[in-house]
Amino acid sequence: MKKMIVVVFALMASLGVYAQDDMPVVWENRLGHSIAFTGTGTEETGYSYAASEKEFSLLDNKTGKVIWEKKFKDLAPKLGKIDELIPFWDANTLFLFDRKMGKDVMACVELSTGEYLWSTNLYQDVNEDMIVYIPERDGFAITLKDKLVFVKTKTGEERWSTSKFKGVVGQTVVSNDGYIVMVNFQPSLIGALFSGFKNQIMKVNLENGDIVWENTYVGRAERKVISKEFLFDLSLDNNKVFLRLNGIQVYDYQTGAVLWSAAFDYTPEKLVGAPAGAKRFGVYNTVADPIVDGMDVYVLDMSSKKKQFIKKYDLNSGRLLWTSPEIKDGARVIPSMYLMGDKIVLQIGGRVEAQAYIYKRERNADGSITIYEETSITFPEVKPFGVQAFNTKDGSYAWESERFRKGITNMISVDGKLIVCSGKALYSMNPDNGSENYEVPAAKGGVGEATMIFPHKDKIVVVGEKGISTFDPTNGDLLNSGKYKTSALDAYFQDIVMMKTAKADIAAFDLNTGKYLEFKARTGSNTSLSTTGDYVYVYEKKTVTKLKTKN
Repeated sequence: MKKMIVVVFALMASLGVYAQDDMPVVWENRLGHSIAFTGTGTEETGYSYAASEKEFSLLDNKTGKVIWEKKFKDLAPKLGKIDELIPFWDANTLFLFDRKMGKDVMACVELSTGEYLWSTNLYQDVNEDMIVYIPERDGFAITLKDKLVFVKTKTGEERWSTSKFKGVVGQTVVSNDGYIVMVNFQPSLIGALFSGFKNQIMKVNLENGDIVWENTYVGRAERKVISKEFLFDLSLDNNKVFLRLNGIQVYDYQTGAVLWSAAFDYTPEKLVGAPAGAKRFGVYNTVADPIVDGMDVYVLDMSSKKKQFIKKYDLNSGRLLWTSPEIKDGARVIPSMYLMGDKIVLQIGGRVEAQAYIYKRERNADGSITIYEETSITFPEVKPFGVQAFNTKDGSYAWESERFRKGITNMISVDGKLIVCSGKALYSMNPDNGSENYEVPAAKGGVGEATMIFPHKDKIVVVGEKGISTFDPTNGDLLNSGKYKTSALDAYFQDIVMMKTAKADIAAFDLNTGKYLEFKARTGSNTSLSTTGDYVYVYEKKTVTKLKTKN
């Protein structure tokens, strides 16, 4: 680890500003090969990996020692080079791909041991989005151009296939009686692969692939390209299948018949441009989830680009109770919707989430290949901006704040208090009438303008241009502040927020104290916060370092 100059801040005990230290090193391992591909397993899984285009190393998370190291050509037959590798941690399986223009080789090895399992050249143009692990049957559902196949994890034996399921397998529900309900989706940038694509929800016998029923759904199902969360939810309850996707759609589990639907079609296209070299890209957090309050369901209807509404339904029957007046001035995105007393409060515009996977291969003068692999998660703003409220009784218009027409990052609820951030200031709003309880400059925290806010326990956390600060939601008093350098939010888990600079330097902030620990990494390094938040893994050229986020 590179030694850093410790910058001493003036001690201001009342504001919680502290001198900072380096992150303690748990271990550091310099490998015998460069690092182009990385993967960080959970602390419970016990291992992570680093690989070049020709060689793979599995590392013990506790000690940093190499568990096994092999060249790809020795891992599986017919592998010349590696263009992509995909770990399935739950399945203890690693997929390896050698792309050969219509003659792709796909191989599987056991991740924990490096033992060869199986390989095939029958499955072409398969990528990460097109493979789904089904733990209940220890197998993979793999989407191909003309069919869906289900294969055994350890042998690759094809259990069954169907040409009736188009697109990629999304979220699934496996029932106790041996059936699977699954929703398809079409990832962006590979849509041309699936001719005749249509939205499908389907019940299938997992043993033989027989289709029990098939129906359609409304909306666009998606999965985040980097963090991989599904942007919809599928569940089975009381013999009913619930699909929460831009509203709620309810199906009979036995027949597939639509019992009721309160959903709309919405596609967040052209909101944010993809970065150069992006192989996969998506924009998220554009429409707030439905609110269920007892037997009442509040759903945003954004099926029209010009007119948007709130609709209230009865959860049991799906009966429409009311439709609000048109949301004023139009809304391209509505990231937040809160039920506060007898009001529904909407955030119009503001920060959305954009995720991109960037992959480049460049040939050097000596004929060698350099791989550039980068993941990007950013939070760009989308106009127009505003805050509006509607009455829950009949959907009538209640109030609108003029304060946020020039800018808004986001809106949160902390201990029943409505907090809105304009970027320059924090506002506590009265949800009954839109009046302001207080206004506090975001710069009071000493970390520049706010790029976003979020709740943590009983605090408001402000992510600034140069660090993190926390405020009391009751009166807006500053609690803690940690000034860093120009950086952006990279990861967040429980008490730890990690900020990262454009040159890959990182700082781990403890939200309870305002203190942070830092580490100066090489430009272009990959960093990964552990699933417990206690550690961060840094992958630099040939070196892997595990660091503590707290002393």
